[in-house]
Amino acid sequence: MAWFILVLAGLLEVAWAIGLKYSAGFTRFLPSALTLAAMLGSIVMLGLALRTLPLGTAYAIWTGIGTVGTAIFGIMVLGEPASAARIACIALIVCGILGLKLLSPQ
Repeated sequence: MAWFILVLAGLLEVAWAIGLKYSAGFTRFLPSALTLAAMLGSIVMLGLALRTLPLGTAYAIWTGIGTVGTAIFGIMVLGEPASAARIACIALIVCGILGLKLLSPQ
């Protein structure tokens, strides 16, 4: 269950990172409120996952999910560059996330 909660926390991290873009520096009410709610939910869920998962592993996976998800959103929705090198670097992060999960004692 802790892994499921950690993945949800990572997805909420993607949501709040994207929300930062649309909140326009916290000047737009609804995007700002949703961003803050996603931040709170992400941190709370990370804290719950840390009850049983190792800190370093959980934190690295949480930030990795956020990084990969946000980068993919930027490429697919915001038209950011999708060079081969950039895709390769994203793939390396995914490999790191999978490696940490597979090698975790939990």
